[in-house]
Amino acid sequence: MDFINTLFRLKIIPFLKKRNRFNIFIRLADIFAISFAFQISYNINYQKIGSFFFTDRVYLIIFLSILPIWLFTLYIIKANEIPRTKRYRTLLMEYMQSAVVIALILLVFYFVFQNYSISRRFLVEFTFLGFVLLFLVRLVEYKVLKTYRAKGFNYVNIVLLADETSIPFIESLRSNPEWGYRILLIFTNSGRLNEKYRGNYKIFPDKSKEILQELMEMDTIDEVLYIKDQVNPAEIRKTIRSCEEFGVVFRLMTKDRQPRLTNAFLSTVANEKFLTFTNIPYKSFALGVKKFMDIMISVILLILLSPLMLAIGLFILLTSGLPVIYRQARVGLRGRQFNLYKFRTMVLNADEIKDELKPKNEMDGPVFKMKDDPRIIKIGGFLRRTGLDELPQLVNVLKGEMSLIGPRPPLKEETKNYKRWQLRRLSVKPGLSCFWQIKPDRNYIKFEKWMELDLAYIDNWSPRLDFIILLKTIRSVFQKTGL
Repeated sequence: MDFINTLFRLKIIPFLKKRNRFNIFIRLADIFAISFAFQISYNINYQKIGSFFFTDRVYLIIFLSILPIWLFTLYIIKANEIPRTKRYRTLLMEYMQSAVVIALILLVFYFVFQNYSISRRFLVEFTFLGFVLLFLVRLVEYKVLKTYRAKGFNYVNIVLLADETSIPFIESLRSNPEWGYRILLIFTNSGRLNEKYRGNYKIFPDKSKEILQELMEMDTIDEVLYIKDQVNPAEIRKTIRSCEEFGVVFRLMTKDRQPRLTNAFLSTVANEKFLTFTNIPYKSFALGVKKFMDIMISVILLILLSPLMLAIGLFILLTSGLPVIYRQARVGLRGRQFNLYKFRTMVLNADEIKDELKPKNEMDGPVFKMKDDPRIIKIGGFLRRTGLDELPQLVNVLKGEMSLIGPRPPLKEETKNYKRWQLRRLSVKPGLSCFWQIKPDRNYIKFEKWMELDLAYIDNWSPRLDFIILLKTIRSVFQKTGL
């Protein structure tokens, strides 16, 4: 605990979170743990103290092959995520599963390729040390985030539909602030709940649930939890419809361990079982693949394209001065704002001039677009036509704020003018490209059609669809039709 308090006292944890670098830190920690385990095993087995495995071609190839497989395994079983209420023994079992998978893969490679020059003891020791170091790293991260959440950060905004039997559940949330659940509102007809929590939370009677719709439209709500003992099917159906419309997760407390609903999956909150309903396709394996590919592809592209990005930045610097990177507040998952990065393609006072140009807007709806925008700098037109101005957003992807494929992140002023059904596009992470961006005539597409395309992507999402959009996005870059 002293170590964790030291991290807060030195403002290391707040710095990581403020800059939204914690996701990157967690992934780098996993890579370091696997690399360190490989290095230790290499030194122990070959008595090459002071030497490094990456100087040995064979072992470098083995490491580069097994690293992404191990990371991918962690993503699939969700062991890479920092849980809120997961028990330590559950974490231990997850990491044991990943180690078993890696051990089997290594043994298969060992016997298939018959590379008997590699010590089997090395493979066993690497797998064991990798498991131990990954688990220890995650325990530290888990403890740090629990402390951080207890201080009021990294929370999930929830609304409760409750009755008198819900008191133990509410108390468990209140007594465990490290879980990071923030109760915004309680709907109940219980006089006991009203009396007990009136000074702590906003409490409304069940009959005033229209307030919930208004709150979802105006505020950031992540989840609605139905924790009543008596289930009212009509009430649940109506609430689910409202949640789906706004892209909010709905959870129904249940004692049924085998859900028979195709659009719900079993989850755990505060050690209680819930049926969870989402308005997006929930495919655990596919979502793991998407998350893994976002990270791997963004890292590879940042490395490969770094000379090009450096050249673009230098050209902007020499012809237009600083800043080279333009940061703009955009709206992400469920209304949370983040700074989107782009190469600057406009003059420094572009936002001020925008108000004067609004009568010349060529798009309907709240979005502003203008073909011959006078604010664009010398290289800006080329960058926009090729979509190269969007390359810095690979950093947003790496930070976990965006995905490679998904609806484009809107401005806050645009979301204020959204119709209710359009808010559902905020129920997934925004992306670099989506259906609208790969249309050759997209600047002539009506705003509502654009929104329908984004919702069609959400409803029909799959890794195959992401791959198709990614290929078409690359084609649009070479055709200079912009993004």
